[in-house]
Amino acid sequence: QVQLVESGGGLVQAGGSLRLSCAASGSFLSINAMGWYRQAPGKQRELVASVTSGGSTDYADSVKGRFSISRDNTKNTVSLQMNSLKPEDTAVYYCKAEGLSWTRRSRDYWGQGTQVTVSS
Repeated sequence: QVQLVESGGGLVQAGGSLRLSCAASGSFLSINAMGWYRQAPGKQRELVASVTSGGSTDYADSVKGRFSISRDNTKNTVSLQMNSLKPEDTAVYYCKAEGLSWTRRSRDYWGQGTQVTVSS
C-alpha cells in the first residue's frame, strides 16, 4: 500500500508561482512513475506532468515551458514547480504514483488532491 500526501496548493494571481509537493509512504517495493494530474470543474482529469524513476519527464502541451516536475527517489517525493500561472490552470491537482508491491504487483495510487486557484 502507498499513501500519498500532497501540499502546496493555494490562491495566486495570474503570472505568479506555486510549488506542489507529494510524498509517498507505506509498504512497497518501489515507486515507478510519479505524476501530477488536474481536474477543473466540469472537465475530465488530465495529465499535467509525469516523471519516471529514471528521470524521464512528460508534460501537457498547455504547461510546457511554465511547469517543471522533479522527484527525489531517496525520499519518494515528487514536486511540481508552476510558474507564469494562468486562470485556466485553476483546478484540483492530484498526485499519482505507480507503486510496486512486495509481490511485484503494480497499481496506481492517488493523493487526496490540492486546490490551485489562479485569479485574473
